[in-house]
Amino acid sequence: MRTSTVLASHPDFRIQGVRCRDDHTRWSAPERNSAYGMVLTRRGGFRRHGRGGEEFVDPTVGYLTVPGEEERFAHPAGGDDCTSLHLSGRLWRDLFADRPAPAVVHVDARLDLAHRLLLRATTQPDPDFAAAERLVRLVAGAAGPAPGAPERDRPLVAAARAAVRDGAPEAAGLLPLARALGVSPYRLSRSFQALVGVPLTRYRNRLRVGRALDLLAAGADLATVAAELGFADQAHLTRTVRAQLGQTPGRLRHLLRDG
Repeated sequence: MRTSTVLASHPDFRIQGVRCRDDHTRWSAPERNSAYGMVLTRRGGFRRHGRGGEEFVDPTVGYLTVPGEEERFAHPAGGDDCTSLHLSGRLWRDLFADRPAPAVVHVDARLDLAHRLLLRATTQPDPDFAAAERLVRLVAGAAGPAPGAPERDRPLVAAARAAVRDGAPEAAGLLPLARALGVSPYRLSRSFQALVGVPLTRYRNRLRVGRALDLLAAGADLATVAAELGFADQAHLTRTVRAQLGQTPGRLRHLLRDG
């Protein structure tokens, strides 16, 4: 028996938690894959035969899928819990335009952490940045470093900072911003952190918190601040402000207005 839960949904990707409780040692009938994606195991394991040959997939082994790929499965271990990532063809091309996508990947401690951070990001109400940035780093990072030194990307990073700072329409999310700048989202995310010192998501939140302080000092209520700065709701605003300043927006408004 296989069940799945959608953890995050975006026009360019879908993140699902999949639980399989099959218990059979023989191969299943061939299944034709219909999507670009990546599968990582959280618990348990299973046998899979795909374009990379036969592998036992467990928390140390993941795989990437392409449309039309034939897969077969066997579950001698009694079941597993996985994370299944479905990517649009456009995002797949964005990520792998300059290198081949591997069929099977070794999940080292670095990728294990990236997987856990992605799952954590799915609980945040900001899929255009938080989940998107974690996802592209996980998927593209599985293929190894992208070519080119970040130093070459200083003009790119400067343009990204300006777009976020100015509230440009294309800066509404990591993926549209990367496309507007003509680079892969992985390259933008990687070079941005290397040259600025913080992830793009955190940089954007830093700017939004600064603007929130301006509005709070002017006496704006929390609902107005959250709506004007693009937060999902007041709770999202409060979590972001507290993460950066250690205090709630209400307390900060009191400090800024009443001392």
